[in-house]
Amino acid sequence: MNQTLKTYALFALVAVLIVGTGLLQSWNTALVILNMGLVSAVMALGVNLQWGIAGLFNVGVMGFVALGGLAVVLTSVAPVPEAWAAGGPRALFALVLGAAIIAVSALVWKKTRMGWAMALLLIAGFILYRWVRDDAVNAIEAVNPAVTGFLGGLGLPVVLAWPVGGLLAAGAAWVIGKTALGLRSDYLAIATLGISEIVIAVLKNEEWLSRGVKNVNGLPRPMPYETDLQADTDFVTSAAHWGLDPATASTLYVKIGYSLMFAVVLVVLLVLAQLALKSPWGRMMRAIRDNETAARAMGKDVTFRHLQVFVLGSAICGIAGAMMTTLDGQLVPTTYQPLRYTFLIWVMVIVGGSGNNLGAILGGMLIWFFWVQVEPLGQAVMQVATSGMSDGSWLKDHLLGSVQHMRLLTMGVILLLVLRFSPRGLLPER
Repeated sequence: MNQTLKTYALFALVAVLIVGTGLLQSWNTALVILNMGLVSAVMALGVNLQWGIAGLFNVGVMGFVALGGLAVVLTSVAPVPEAWAAGGPRALFALVLGAAIIAVSALVWKKTRMGWAMALLLIAGFILYRWVRDDAVNAIEAVNPAVTGFLGGLGLPVVLAWPVGGLLAAGAAWVIGKTALGLRSDYLAIATLGISEIVIAVLKNEEWLSRGVKNVNGLPRPMPYETDLQADTDFVTSAAHWGLDPATASTLYVKIGYSLMFAVVLVVLLVLAQLALKSPWGRMMRAIRDNETAARAMGKDVTFRHLQVFVLGSAICGIAGAMMTTLDGQLVPTTYQPLRYTFLIWVMVIVGGSGNNLGAILGGMLIWFFWVQVEPLGQAVMQVATSGMSDGSWLKDHLLGSVQHMRLLTMGVILLLVLRFSPRGLLPER
């Protein structure tokens, strides 16, 4: 089977799986899988740009996705006037002061190479930073902490948060890249993983910025609320025309709307990624990936090009994070786990085919489908397998209690099978 026919066949398989879910389970479940599959495909596209095109081993995907989620809060949530009056300007000044201290310290080290001078400057700067910050932060978090206790955002349309999420992740990637891209690939992985954990720790603890573990609920939506649709006479009439009750029709309408929006974003990013891949820049990046020494000998600035693609890939992950938080309608920092937002995304890229943008999208859709469906299917299979065992049997209790591990087991088995029989992925790079 040639590559083009194989691509059509595999994407048709994904469509059959989703449609089958709608027919056998519910269309609501099918659309839930489709929407998060589209978001996961965008994340996989960003990682594929870094690893498949440039060979950068980024294990900090979770941090960039979380920054995209934070961008939704900072962009779309209405500002809290009382919190701003209590200490907003001083808190922002503390952030600017902290960034200036770090920049000056780096400049001192670059110019003098005097470690003791840089250390003294950082210690003095940290004391000054905390003196400016602490009173302002305490005053902000004391403003109605059960409901707000943070500054809020700019009150802009939530869709604008998607590119802002990309910019926020790109800015963080630039800072990380300037310090970590000179490391060897394994050390780069350790550095990016550590920095992503720092990002999550900041989101959990800086309540004045993100409400921390109190979460930010009721985020603005680009789609209408289901209750508003159910109160619309014209919508209820249209739903009845299609033989649907208002509750079901409103749920499907909202989820289909999200599907269309996410599909548009994915297609735009795919077109841009394909154009970049087939351009002279894309050929140069693959040449650097395959042989850095030869590329340097040809006069290419390898470090700068790595920084470029690291920023671009992270920006795409930030956009996906903003889309996901918009879909959820809430920011919950404790849900950002490496298993879901780093390991699983890497499985998507490897299974789909690193270096192939369509492969990354295929992996994102396919692996997410299995991630969602394996546990309920495993429960049903285990119920059938243990139906002949007596109640209270230790083996039956053990098997039924281990169903939640079916998800991780299945991901491992899929990864092993693909690496054994198709080492370059289902849709390998041409």
